[in-house]
Amino acid sequence: MSSAWQSHPIVYQINTLVWLNTLSTRFNQPIQLGNVPNEVIEELASYHADCVWLMGIWYRGVFGRNSALNYMHEYRGALPDVTPDDIAGSAYAIGGYKIDRSLGGKRGLETFRKQLAQHGIKLLLDFVPNHVGRDHPWVSEKPDYFMRGTPELLQRDKDNFFAAEDKKGNPLVIALGRDPNFSGWIDTAQLNVFSPNLRSAVIDTLTEIATMCDGVRCDMAMLMTDKVFTRTWGWLGVKPLAQPYWIQVIGAIKAKYPNFMFMAEVYWDMEFQMLQEGFDYTYDKTLYDRALKRDMEGVYGHLRAELAFLKRNIRFIENHDEPRAATTFGIDRSKVFAALISTIPGAVLLPDGQFIGRRIKLPVQIMRQPIEAEHPGLMAFYMTLMDEASADIYQHGEWTLFPRKHAHNGHGHPNILAYAWIHGQDMRLIVLNMSDHRSQAVIDMSSCRTVMEHRALNATDVFSKYNMEWDGDELVNAGLKVDVAPYFVGIYHVKLSKKKQPRLESIFA
Repeated sequence: MSSAWQSHPIVYQINTLVWLNTLSTRFNQPIQLGNVPNEVIEELASYHADCVWLMGIWYRGVFGRNSALNYMHEYRGALPDVTPDDIAGSAYAIGGYKIDRSLGGKRGLETFRKQLAQHGIKLLLDFVPNHVGRDHPWVSEKPDYFMRGTPELLQRDKDNFFAAEDKKGNPLVIALGRDPNFSGWIDTAQLNVFSPNLRSAVIDTLTEIATMCDGVRCDMAMLMTDKVFTRTWGWLGVKPLAQPYWIQVIGAIKAKYPNFMFMAEVYWDMEFQMLQEGFDYTYDKTLYDRALKRDMEGVYGHLRAELAFLKRNIRFIENHDEPRAATTFGIDRSKVFAALISTIPGAVLLPDGQFIGRRIKLPVQIMRQPIEAEHPGLMAFYMTLMDEASADIYQHGEWTLFPRKHAHNGHGHPNILAYAWIHGQDMRLIVLNMSDHRSQAVIDMSSCRTVMEHRALNATDVFSKYNMEWDGDELVNAGLKVDVAPYFVGIYHVKLSKKKQPRLESIFA
């Protein structure tokens, strides 16, 4: 049974087929989940990951692979020498919730999970609630689980319906999986969230999955809400049930496995609703979008949300649906945003390859990645950051976001973010310049008066090891002046002691 989760978990995302193929090349032997070398597990542990998310471990049907083969020309942008042998089909057109034999099957997963557990690392797997692959057994055996159409609909709307047969050979018309803004995904079959029989089957499926891992990342979770599903499929006459899908499903699993974690991929400002319906964490796409657009006031405003809400977001600067951070943010800018998401309340998502600066975003249909040069020095930065982000203070401390004032020289302050964590006599001060030019500000630290008043502060930066001394009274009364370089990252270990000789220094880097 799963144990309780940390309040600030670090989740390391692995594209499973790609990762195992890369390991097979590295070790010059076939690597599956059941024989991952111990040194690789130790590498994962050295990242201080609380959890590994194995993306794409479920069986992908023949139809999905054949469908993916039609798009070879698109995959060449990511893998120029791609061949049909590199195509597995979409990780999100699931042919069955069983571990793909090419990965080592259920026994291989059990072995891998035990290896992780020896280092205190949990395991997260995918769950796709909206649809299954078109050759999933449910299509022929349980057609009442799906959104159904008519022959007439099939003739006039082939972008959203496909022809199938039940197990007796009778013709069926099934909807393609979709969200309300786009036509259907051609390799999927749309499940009916308002089907009581489907919900029972989903609960049974998740109950089985809960014996294999410690939580699930739920793909496009907002599609299963009453409002969105009615918007998408209400025209076919389906009606909501008495209880919303997620409240019923999550409630049933939590009753048996209370520590089983549910993470929602969610967009359209529906994070709070997903939390109300039972999710433990929701994607924070809003922060990602504001950071990408350089909306620094928006980032600051976002971090002023209720602390209880911030603690239940999971943040990222890349994932398998977004371009790689080294491409969109650039290396220096990605560092400062990685520091931000790793040291604020909530969870952090870090995909494999981010630590070395991979730039090529892989389609989820392929299982091999190109060779890319590692960015020099980036791994060392992340190792230091992960060592810091795993400290106890980020789990149990109190978090404070500081206001920023204009510096005396007239320069603006929006580019500067500053906040602190305090736990007993332990304190962290984080100062970040989110912009590509030198920035100045005065940090208003008066909210920490009771902690810092009549104290001397000795601060050491975890990256540069530069040491400074501050006078607590002057900090809370006059603020902390900062004048820092572009994309500056300062994370300070602060020791509080009785004041001896007052001294105030500015951060100048």
